[in-house]
Amino acid sequence: MGARVSREDYEWVYTEEPHATRRKEIMAKYPQVKKLMGPDPNLKYKVLCLVTLQILAMSVISTQSWPIVFLMAYIFGGTINHSLNLAIHEIAHNLAFGHGRPLANRALGMIANLPIGVPISVSFKKYHLEHHRYQGDVKKDVDIPSEFEGKMFNRTLLKLIWVILQPYFYAFRPLFIRPMPVTLLEVINFIVQVLFDVMVYKYFGVKAIFYFIQGTFLGTGLHPLSGHFISEHYMFIKGQETYSYYGPLNLLTFNVGYHNEHHDFPSIPGSRLPELKKIAPEYYDNLPHYTSWVKVIYDFIMDPEIGPYSRVRRHIKDSDKTD
Repeated sequence: MGARVSREDYEWVYTEEPHATRRKEIMAKYPQVKKLMGPDPNLKYKVLCLVTLQILAMSVISTQSWPIVFLMAYIFGGTINHSLNLAIHEIAHNLAFGHGRPLANRALGMIANLPIGVPISVSFKKYHLEHHRYQGDVKKDVDIPSEFEGKMFNRTLLKLIWVILQPYFYAFRPLFIRPMPVTLLEVINFIVQVLFDVMVYKYFGVKAIFYFIQGTFLGTGLHPLSGHFISEHYMFIKGQETYSYYGPLNLLTFNVGYHNEHHDFPSIPGSRLPELKKIAPEYYDNLPHYTSWVKVIYDFIMDPEIGPYSRVRRHIKDSDKTD
């Protein structure tokens, strides 16, 4: 099964990304969709509950054996930290306090970041918003694997390794493909995170730090929730560049599975995306979608036709302009 090499290049297209056009059509046909836009008042409470749960887990983890710590980092801590990653995704769109309170959103993002162990919240925002605006763009969409990844991880065993290492590629890819100046908020995010990590180490020891940081990398690597990384934009069907997932794991991921809906309306919080689908079913029900993220991961690894190159790429005219 690993003998065949997957795709040898991206799927190059000369069309615009599909979401802006669908957004305009839906807005014209269903103006009530506007009522779904705006912050989710419950998001901050969900974040605080998850962060509190992880902090409470520290005292338990610090007294356990290393095998138990590792197991809990994958099963429990990794799952919660993955959820917090997706809370940061929601916060990046200002869906906690609205566009009128950007600093409140950034502060909550830093709080959500604490159990993750490494500072990602502020940096994620600046790159993720470009992923929406320039989906598939050859220069600006760092969500797409690099040419090195496409050429290197193109067989079954190598794709398995790539899935395990996904969090490292997501973390370091932007630094090589599209480095940006470090902002003051990123410095603050870094300082806050380091201070928190130092306090955890001082009062709870190395096992608690391992539980947080390793849980983050385990939970965003070969983990059931990580199926969304692949399901969202990897081209399992030629020409289809965004896919939704409708399954129970949306309950743990702020409905990130409703990904066509999210890209169509990034100003609608995840909690209201199912309602968007109900309002405009003819735009979503017939689109290819998934019901299992575990199967998505399995198919990505085992299907010789699929690999890191299985992404739509495009040249966008204004991508050459100065930001």
